[in-house]
Amino acid sequence: MANQNRFLRGRKIDPRPITPGMSLVDLIEGTFLAYNSARLREACQLLVQKILQPGVTVGLTLTGALTPAGLGIAALIPLMEAGFVDWIISTGANLYHDTHYGIGLELHQGRPDISDVLLHEEGVVRIYDIFFDYDVLLSTDQFFRQILKSPEFQAAMGTAEFHYLCGKYIAERERVLGLENKSLLAAAYRLGVPIYTSSPGDSSIGMNVAALALDGQGPRLDVSLDVNETAAIVLDAKRSGGNSAVWILGGGSPKNFMLQTEPQIQEVLGIEEKGHDYFLQITDARPDTGGLSGATPAEAVSWGKVDPERLPDTVVCYVDSTIALPLLTAYTLELAPKRPLKRLYDRRPELLGRLKSEYEAARSVVVGQS
Repeated sequence: MANQNRFLRGRKIDPRPITPGMSLVDLIEGTFLAYNSARLREACQLLVQKILQPGVTVGLTLTGALTPAGLGIAALIPLMEAGFVDWIISTGANLYHDTHYGIGLELHQGRPDISDVLLHEEGVVRIYDIFFDYDVLLSTDQFFRQILKSPEFQAAMGTAEFHYLCGKYIAERERVLGLENKSLLAAAYRLGVPIYTSSPGDSSIGMNVAALALDGQGPRLDVSLDVNETAAIVLDAKRSGGNSAVWILGGGSPKNFMLQTEPQIQEVLGIEEKGHDYFLQITDARPDTGGLSGATPAEAVSWGKVDPERLPDTVVCYVDSTIALPLLTAYTLELAPKRPLKRLYDRRPELLGRLKSEYEAARSVVVGQS
């Protein structure tokens, strides 16, 4: 007789043995049955079954040193080319280190237990177990200072336009060097995927922008435009009859900048909305310390960031992103059909106009009631 206890109706844990030649999909579906392996399986399923369906606008956030580890090349660019990522919020550091690859510079595998005093004496920079020559930094700084003196950068702009222009120059450097798909910024330029950074000054790119500012040169980055453009992307996703999904790698400022789009729409602009529809986070941050990095989707509901009716469509997996991202990428590329590119970068003025119209309409209602 089947057990009738309502708590014992879950899938029976009785996996098939792992065999030579087992596919990655079969491995995940058949053996990732408990703890964070089960959450990773649920993340894979949420992506394929719901997030990557037509009509869903997917925003991805990047924190942690992902591009130095080669994940821009190995995972992020393939996801973008498949139409699985529509817009991005990244730390500036990820974009700076991404540029190394696009301009032909090298990073190497190392070890975390080497003396950092010795490495410093040898002119080697360490990111845990990634090593590269100090000249990689100097060459990348020189590249940015050179392109940022170009006429098109001598203006006020948001970080999406800034990164688009940077991507154009990196793509040209890739072409000259005979490189292909080495830079996330260059790929985003080609694919029309807008990339924002929530803290433009908090990276070596921002430091080079600041250095040029001392000479009265370079771009004037407009963070308010970023706040409104990102909110406009989310509002359009909902108003066009679709859904908004957030895919968070890590946490930090990019996570908050992605999620604050809904409070910007509802709380600040007074536009009626419910919150993001899908929430997927890969993190190692605990929720009990009060930091935003570890805050759960349930907590986000109280802020209006996530639609409470869609809370079942949320997954948090506590695992290193450098482990999870390749698995998620391989799983989705195997099972999910490619999606048409939304090219949201090209639509920014249109989306911003829609946001402004709804804001003005909501404000007129408030004024009329006062």
